[in-house]
Amino acid sequence: MTQVLKGPKDFDVWNDKKKQIHFSVTEPVYFKEREIWWCALGANVGVETDGKNDNFERPVLIVKRFNRDMIWIVPITSTVGDKRFYHPIKYGPYRRWLILSQLKTISSKRLLRKVDFLPLRDFLQVSEAITSFLYRKSETPP
Repeated sequence: MTQVLKGPKDFDVWNDKKKQIHFSVTEPVYFKEREIWWCALGANVGVETDGKNDNFERPVLIVKRFNRDMIWIVPITSTVGDKRFYHPIKYGPYRRWLILSQLKTISSKRLLRKVDFLPLRDFLQVSEAITSFLYRKSETPP
């Protein structure tokens, strides 16, 4: 089965940008769990969530801080897909969705700018949704 691409991906431009991010010497970024940041996610392969615009960016929720350099994030989108893989949140005045299936570890160097934070009650619901998603029995037998 051949997958149809949604548009051209400029991997070469992203690769140059990724090198800049990796080798940048900047002040440490201070971040916490529950915060929403614009993050340089990049031009990714297949169905992996891409960033947009010149910085290949998209909003993400910081789910877990391991140390000052490594975090778990969940990308945020304005369009909902298969509801088994998405969890609704309110971000600013908008309803958005966390893409639970795209939970990933990133370097804090990818964080561009903090834009919001999730109230504790909402974050606890997100944590439960992620736990439920991770430990849900497979819908297709092995």
